[in-house]
Amino acid sequence: MNATKVETQELVVELDAVERPPEPARKNTWRRALKRDWRLYTFLIAPVIFLLIFRYLPMAGNVIAFRRFRPGSSIFGDEWVGLHYFEMFIGNEQFWNVFWNTAILGGLTLLICFPLPIVLALLLNELRSRRFKRVVQTISYLPHFLSIVIVAGIVFQLTSLDGTINQIVTAIGGDAIPFMQLPEWFRTIYVSSEVWQTVGWGTILYLAALTTIDGQLYEAARIDGANRWQQTWHITLPGIRPTMVVLLILNIGSFMAVGFEKVLLLQNPLIYSTGDVISTYLYRVGIQSAQFSYGTAIGLFEALIGLVLVLSANFVSRRLVGASLW
Repeated sequence: MNATKVETQELVVELDAVERPPEPARKNTWRRALKRDWRLYTFLIAPVIFLLIFRYLPMAGNVIAFRRFRPGSSIFGDEWVGLHYFEMFIGNEQFWNVFWNTAILGGLTLLICFPLPIVLALLLNELRSRRFKRVVQTISYLPHFLSIVIVAGIVFQLTSLDGTINQIVTAIGGDAIPFMQLPEWFRTIYVSSEVWQTVGWGTILYLAALTTIDGQLYEAARIDGANRWQQTWHITLPGIRPTMVVLLILNIGSFMAVGFEKVLLLQNPLIYSTGDVISTYLYRVGIQSAQFSYGTAIGLFEALIGLVLVLSANFVSRRLVGASLW
């Protein structure tokens, strides 16, 4: 009788424990996190202030794209003109020339400069000599640390009439070519200088991603008879795919933002037909000609294109690959 009573009490306790909801866990609110790790959060103060002052506050100036701005008057313009300045550049043939120059130059840069760091990282990953690998990395990284002015100077020295390239051309019986005076050569020269300057530095993230791949996967692949190419295709590339996708989305977002400094330093009026891009056109129209509202409208149009490209690339990547920025 007593045993039955004890068993009944135990059963009631067990049922009560099952039916009774567990006590809610203590919420780790942002106040508790801030109180616990306030020393770490202090490192965010300088970047946040920088972003607020130099990135977000200047956005208020975009209002002059819809208002007529005159120097010396209100910083937000004198009178509302709506889409007048947008209609001006849409109907301007010169704007569409620089627009397509930007699209072509950005497309060539993305098509060539994006996959090359991946290829270089894969090649470096196959090297067995650490000393030789470090030498190659140092040589390939070095151009990234050079000033744009120095890079432009090197390009001018190499492509001048008596430069290294023309010395080679004349040595094999050809005629010297005025590269920087011919519009058809500008895109080749610009993309080549971008490859030389950025590809080595772009391998850093991919080399870091390669270190996260489990080495046991390669051992299992070798046991199954997979060669180096098959291991690269089925293990290495899928392992760094998230990094590739994120960088591709970021590069697509800056598709229209072709390097302003280098283009400005390399171009001249003789090659405007292929070497004039939106950023340099904005500099001449908005700053040098003091058409601030017109220049702001063009800049806002370019920013909207970049936003649409980022959102589209992120959506397509999330649907097709399963990896995205958000």
